Amino acid sequence: MTVRHPADRGGEKRGRFAEFAEKASLFTSSPAFFVICLALVAFFVAVHLAHLSVEWQVLAGDVMTAVTLLLLALLKNSELRAEHAIQRKLDALAAALLEEHGAKGGQAAEDLRKVIRLEDET
Repeated sequence: MTVRHPADRGGEKRGRFAEFAEKASLFTSSPAFFVICLALVAFFVAVHLAHLSVEWQVLAGDVMTAVTLLLLALLKNSELRAEHAIQRKLDALAAALLEEHGAKGGQAAEDLRKVIRLEDET
């Protein structure tokens, strides 16, 4: 089993997970999600201040842990997609620079060609 970058999976078409991750990312950056998080924290504090049973305290902690884990996975997915998008743009800029200065040659153009490994993709 090989693990590939999320942006490389499925070719040019975005998969269901990518669509879901983007929608979830938009929701988690909204004021509504912030209010939900405040409610979770208030629930956590209220359970402890009310000295409820250990089961309620564990439930409150488990809910906060689950939300944290999901947000971590979502953040990492979003980071990888953004990184891949930036890399594609940089490669396109570098290729355009090489096309423009390709006829002139020079050490900078050759170094750029080696760095982006333009020959590897053809």
